Amino acid sequence: MQNLDQMSIDELCINTIRTLSMDGVQQANSGHPGTPMALAPLVYTLWTKYLSYNPQNPNWFNRDRFVLSAGHASMLIYSILHIAGYDLPLDELKKFRQLGSKTPGHPEFGLTPGVETTTGPLGQGISNSVGMAIAEAHLASVYNKEKYNIIDHYTYAVCGDGDLMEGVSHEAASLAGHFGLGKLVWFYDDNHITIEGKTDLAYSDNVQKRFEGYGWHVINIGENANNPDAITKAIADAKKVTDKPSLIIIRSHIGFGSPNMVDTSKAHGAPLGEEEVKLTKKAYGWPEDEKFLVPGRVYEHMKQFGDKGKTEEKKWNENFTAYEKEYPHLAKQLKEAIAGKLPDGWDSLVPEFKPEDGPAATRNISGKVINAIAEKVPYLIGGSADLSPSTKTLLKSSGYFGKGNFGNRNIPWGVREFGMCGAANGLILHGGLRPFTSTFFVFTDYARPAIRLAAIMKLPVIYVMTHDSIGVGEDGPTHQPVEQMASFRLMPNVHVIRPGDANEVSYAWRAAMLRKDGPTMLLLTRQNIPVYDQTTFGSAKGVLKGAYVLSKEKGDKPDVVLIGTGSEVYLALEAQEMLAKENIDARVVSMPCWELLREQSIEYQNSVLPPDVKARLAVEAGVSFGWKEWVGDNGDTITIDRFGESGPYKKVFEHFGFTAEAIVKKAKAIL
Repeated sequence: MQNLDQMSIDELCINTIRTLSMDGVQQANSGHPGTPMALAPLVYTLWTKYLSYNPQNPNWFNRDRFVLSAGHASMLIYSILHIAGYDLPLDELKKFRQLGSKTPGHPEFGLTPGVETTTGPLGQGISNSVGMAIAEAHLASVYNKEKYNIIDHYTYAVCGDGDLMEGVSHEAASLAGHFGLGKLVWFYDDNHITIEGKTDLAYSDNVQKRFEGYGWHVINIGENANNPDAITKAIADAKKVTDKPSLIIIRSHIGFGSPNMVDTSKAHGAPLGEEEVKLTKKAYGWPEDEKFLVPGRVYEHMKQFGDKGKTEEKKWNENFTAYEKEYPHLAKQLKEAIAGKLPDGWDSLVPEFKPEDGPAATRNISGKVINAIAEKVPYLIGGSADLSPSTKTLLKSSGYFGKGNFGNRNIPWGVREFGMCGAANGLILHGGLRPFTSTFFVFTDYARPAIRLAAIMKLPVIYVMTHDSIGVGEDGPTHQPVEQMASFRLMPNVHVIRPGDANEVSYAWRAAMLRKDGPTMLLLTRQNIPVYDQTTFGSAKGVLKGAYVLSKEKGDKPDVVLIGTGSEVYLALEAQEMLAKENIDARVVSMPCWELLREQSIEYQNSVLPPDVKARLAVEAGVSFGWKEWVGDNGDTITIDRFGESGPYKKVFEHFGFTAEAIVKKAKAIL
């Protein structure tokens, strides 16, 4: 066995990463040891030669971003973070995959210092990295001035075969190549192994040609996964190319050093076993019986790179202080953006709408509101999946983001719903921007995995989803969402808001902009609906509480409460008038957001939905699932528990019973 004191410092650090990873997985009896063993030289080289970071302040704004898209290899990032000096004690590595630890099975944003995003579902980390690179390019274009490179950093990501097999990798890579994001570098771990066996069971892509076709700069270093010099040169060459993202292909060997498991599926997703761990440590020249060993020389060596980052941050802060004196307005704007602080008067240009303005589709109203907000909130940025003319999400004060125009705020995502929402997560994770995305509501089915991760990470992304029901009409059931509303209400931490008129749209946008701890989804109509008189009916400000009394009963207590959302609210109002003629006193409640209502006191909830009322009737052009919570045992719904039909929207609504007459009939039946 080689004496550790005789081992070169590079080899010592690399083997420390490997053995910590093996030990963590073995102790947990769960995890993926093979990839950390193979990629330890890459991560070590990046952290010591190129990555700009300060472990004392992991959130320093101009740091380089590192994304482990192959999140199953989480012990790789935990090991490097630990030896690099982040607040991740060795005891946390010993608690890998245990309840309450800072070292969960897959990296989680907000839990572990130095982890930039939650990864694990393959392909999503690299799509996040594209958003981070877009954010860097945009902010640099807006804020950098001569002498002041305030925003100037790289985004690095590690991906594997699984990442590149996932379809979202195509969307993300295509977009990055098209935009020419020169400060984005991916490392492709080409290890030829998946859980079922060798990759050639299902995968034979020529990755180099594929990425060259996307417009990427590709470097293939071949069998040099254990050669820090070759890795160093490859990264240097990648950084020389400023008009294209770079892919560095590395032919690695999963489970490197393991006598019996190298290049096998067994090394991918299971502990090596106590005996194999000992044999592997022996092959590394490592004490066989030592567990979680970090030689003192490793800490001493790695400290210099953390200190270097601390010095870099100090210089950046000094530079920003000088910048602030010369460009006070821009500096204030950037600081507010980084803090997520809404500027004073941010909603002052949002119009109030009146009945005489005439009926309007809520998507059209949203277009007016988003432009009014964008005038006051310079860091609001986003776009649609090739649907801005339909979703009304084009910011009129700006052009399209793209090569040579990184300062623009309209991002043309193309027909890439999943990639769009994955990159939007990266935009907000980077900081300094508030992103929105948009498509037809039914196509959230393509974007759902990224929306779910936004909810897990509590990212306040705004989703502008139009064509929200069977009111789409002629496009038919493929384009008419019915189950999507319930499915997103089921997703924890998502606020689903379906405004019922123009002024409710204004407050829905206010609710979305004010939210800081999770995503908000706005559901908007294609068809025109009336605008309610704010002096006659309840104030649309009630949207901020999730539900409010839009039209009170005449007497002291209603006979029935009619609950509507979105385009069905006005049908409830019509039904209220018709019921009054039959001496049935109805209250109409507009209930655009279940989640906001749940956050209110029981007293408020009861003031809107009296618990002792004879009956409640909910009207919504979606599935009935979930409405029992609000209508109670004596209540009922007018909903749609099947797919829609193609036809003019008014005919489709009538066909499925969404009429004032049908509401009256059902209300009388349940009383």
